[in-house]
Amino acid sequence: MNDETNATPSAEDNLLNITDKQLLNLYEASGIAKAEIMLQEMDAEARFDISLILEIHRTAFSELYNWAGKWRTVQVQVGKLTPPHPSQVPTLMYQYADDVDFRLNLVNEKGEIAELLAYLHHRFVWIHPFNNGNGRTARLLLNAAAMLKGYEPIQLYHRLGEARKEYINALRAADEGDLNVLTQLIFAELTPF
Repeated sequence: MNDETNATPSAEDNLLNITDKQLLNLYEASGIAKAEIMLQEMDAEARFDISLILEIHRTAFSELYNWAGKWRTVQVQVGKLTPPHPSQVPTLMYQYADDVDFRLNLVNEKGEIAELLAYLHHRFVWIHPFNNGNGRTARLLLNAAAMLKGYEPIQLYHRLGEARKEYINALRAADEGDLNVLTQLIFAELTPF
C-alpha cells in the first residue's frame, strides 16, 4: 500500500484495478457524491458520532478501496505532519467524536459555529484516522456538522486558484495553533438553510 497519504492512491491499490488516473479520480468523485447525498438525507437530529464518521468514509470510498471505513493501521507522514501512531487512532477518534457532538449542542451563534467547524476540520486532519481520503472526509464531516446546525453545505476546498491557496494557508496556520484564518474562511461560507 502507498503510505503517501497526501495523494490519491495508486492504481494497484484499488479494488477495480483501474490504471487510468483520470478514471480513478472519476470513481472517487462518484463516491464523494454518494456521501454528499447521504448527508443530504441525514436526520436533522443525528448525532456526530463514530458511526457517522465511519459511514461517511465507507460510503465515499468502499467501491474502490478495502480500507474504506476502517482506521489506519500504519504510521504515515503527511508533508511535515506526523499524525499520531495508529494504535492511538481509535481512542483519539472516540474522544474527538464525543467532544464535537457535545460542543455542537452548546453553540448557536454563527461565529461560535464557525469556530467549532474549524476545530472539527483541523483536528480530524491532524489525527488522520484513515489510510487516505482524510481531507475529503474532513470536509464532508464539516458539512455534516454545519447541516446539523441549520447551515448549507459549504465549499471550503477548491482545487485551483487563490481559494485553494487560502485554504492551505489556513490549515498551515492551524497547524501552528492559530485557527482564526480557518474560522474566517468557514464563517464567510456559512449560509443558513
